[in-house]
Amino acid sequence: MSRFTFPPPPPSPEADILRAEIRAFLANELNHRAPLDRAQSWNGLDPAFSRKLGQRGWLGLTWPKAYGGQERSGLERYVLLEELLAAGAPVGAHWIAERQSGPSLLRYGTEAQKSAILPRIAAGECFFCIGMSEPDSGSDLASVRTKAVRDGDGWRVNGTKLWTTNATHCHFMILFCRTGPPDREHRHAGTSQFIVDLSLPGITIRPVRNLLGEHHFNEVVFEDATLPEDALLGREGEGWAQVTGELAYERSGPERFLSSFWLLVELVRALQPAADARAEIALGRLGAQLITLRRMSRSVAGLLQAGADPALEAAMVKDLGALVEQEIPEIARDLLAEGPPTLQSRTFAQVLAYTALHAPSFSLRGGTREILRGIIARGLGLR
Repeated sequence: MSRFTFPPPPPSPEADILRAEIRAFLANELNHRAPLDRAQSWNGLDPAFSRKLGQRGWLGLTWPKAYGGQERSGLERYVLLEELLAAGAPVGAHWIAERQSGPSLLRYGTEAQKSAILPRIAAGECFFCIGMSEPDSGSDLASVRTKAVRDGDGWRVNGTKLWTTNATHCHFMILFCRTGPPDREHRHAGTSQFIVDLSLPGITIRPVRNLLGEHHFNEVVFEDATLPEDALLGREGEGWAQVTGELAYERSGPERFLSSFWLLVELVRALQPAADARAEIALGRLGAQLITLRRMSRSVAGLLQAGADPALEAAMVKDLGALVEQEIPEIARDLLAEGPPTLQSRTFAQVLAYTALHAPSFSLRGGTREILRGIIARGLGLR
């Protein structure tokens, strides 16, 4: 039976120094940002803000200097993410490129691919989206139907990707698709990854609006789109191993339990000057859960820094984090369901409405709850 491990992350005095620097920057930069805007968390899109982070060397913080990075520790990067999210900074433009596309390029890309793209990501000038989910597939990546077939000196791609975040604002997609048939023993065989320039002919991006009418998600349709030979990321046929390794970066960060954080901030403000015993108990329970999740998440960051593959631990962080994120709007609504309207309560109500309408997506993005629990069960030897 496999065992989950959440060892204490190593100490990092450098991270403590960096935290103070980041807080000072954000206090000035976000001074006039409204609570409702801060509640957008990592969905907030502001390319100019991303470029400012790049100018300070805060994107690709752990990457080699040869590719625009700073060669700093994973725990320093963790502090950066934590402070950005807690402050409600608009990090959505660069988020996927810096979080997982860049590390995938570092691990599997050719020297030409790394040299051409990574410095642009680190500068906050190149954005990526993820081409994983498909219609009628949900989180079952092994059922992927989008195909890339060899065509002369390149590849011809046909198929559809769905729930592709910010595709209309991105320069590239890392596409997971089928390049060969699966076999009976391994459904995930015959898959590969490609770096797709989204400006190429044959690619159509259509908006998918959420409950608020916002346009974050997209449907991306490939109709005989031709990719060059050097668009292949890593080795042909090894896409499954590559994409599952990438998910450890996607599932374990502080964004997996801080999506509702600004609602919690506004809830505490709205309960002032004095919360009753019931509110104190609820807030204490939420605080304990967030502290535990933070400890688990920082542990995964330490494992990633050490070169481990904590896919199971990351799945657990994501599943438990989504539960807490979705619980916060319900607790907030229960604690402040009534009372005379004030300026503070109106602000709280706006943030609550926004967060509550987004909360259903928290247990979908990055893998549904059912998929994650299947992964955890296998890790425990239960299936």
